[in-house]
Amino acid sequence: MTTELKSKKNCQLILALDIEEKGDALALLEKAGEELDWVKIGLQMFTKYGPEYVRDIASLGKKIFLDLKLHDIPNTVAKAIQSVAALPIQMLTIHTCGGKEMMERAVEAQQKANPELQLLGVTVLTSMDIQSLKLIGIEQPIPNRVNTLASLAKESGMNGLVCSSHEVVALKQAFHDHFTLVTPGIRPAGSADGDQKRVMTPFKAAEAGSNYIVVGRPIYGSEDPVAIIRKVKGDLSDFQ
Repeated sequence: MTTELKSKKNCQLILALDIEEKGDALALLEKAGEELDWVKIGLQMFTKYGPEYVRDIASLGKKIFLDLKLHDIPNTVAKAIQSVAALPIQMLTIHTCGGKEMMERAVEAQQKANPELQLLGVTVLTSMDIQSLKLIGIEQPIPNRVNTLASLAKESGMNGLVCSSHEVVALKQAFHDHFTLVTPGIRPAGSADGDQKRVMTPFKAAEAGSNYIVVGRPIYGSEDPVAIIRKVKGDLSDFQ
């Protein structure tokens, strides 16, 4: 899976399925049908419904990005990866700020438990800006911070990252195609930013070099989610 994911040059849409009720989420996926290939399950919904929720969505033929953003001592993260790697998932997130040893242990656990699973290292959350970082003692400008974490991730054996689409061009210049880049904070033209602070349209994100874009509220919060899915996919096909 890792090699297959990295070899794809077209930017693909992932729906962030942050819908409160399981029944509503499954109904949306059934309505979307083959229009939608990828779904992101975050910590909120995984905590509420557990592994069975993942299996239910996989049974609909969807590929799953399990976005748990694991961040703990190395042994705990490794054990957590062993636990979830048996689920029908294709992507899983950890925090790069957990450090080199944690990432190395994560990669080791992933390779042993499920070599096809794509590990993604989260760099700087798209809900954060420079003021947010300064409040926790980080003085680096965001592009520098992302580059530092990406370098550490590469040294640790990671080959996938989650970052803002605003950092994609610099990451491509620095690391070429080493990383699969997944970019949240994507907002179709005319959509509200919500709690995201570093946003970009689907077309611009694809143009920058994102391999996958994550779109949530603009799709599931609309009156016609399938129409928005088609619009976003149309924007991506325009770039291709």
